[in-house]
Amino acid sequence: MAGKIIINTERCKGCGLCIAVCPKGSIIISKKSNKSGYFPAESSNAECTGCALCAIICPEVVIEVFREEDVPADKPGKKSRKGLIKDKA
Repeated sequence: MAGKIIINTERCKGCGLCIAVCPKGSIIISKKSNKSGYFPAESSNAECTGCALCAIICPEVVIEVFREEDVPADKPGKKSRKGLIKDKA
C-alpha cells in the first residue's frame, strides 16, 4: 500500500523523532531552516507506506498521513477507484 505524508515545515522543530521511527527511512532533516530557525523534517514519500508512526510520535502534531486504498464503488457494477485517503490515526 502506498502512502504519503505532508509535514508542516513552519511548525516542525526538527526533533528527529519521526526520522528515528520511519521504517523506510524516507524522512530527513531539511538543509533549509524555517521562519523560527529550526531545520524541519521533510519527506521524499518515495518509500512511504502510510504506516503513520511518524505522525503518532510527532510531539508538535505537524504530520498528516495519507494512504492509497481502494475506495468502494457507490453503485453496483461500477468499478472501484483508487486515491489517497487521509488516515484517521
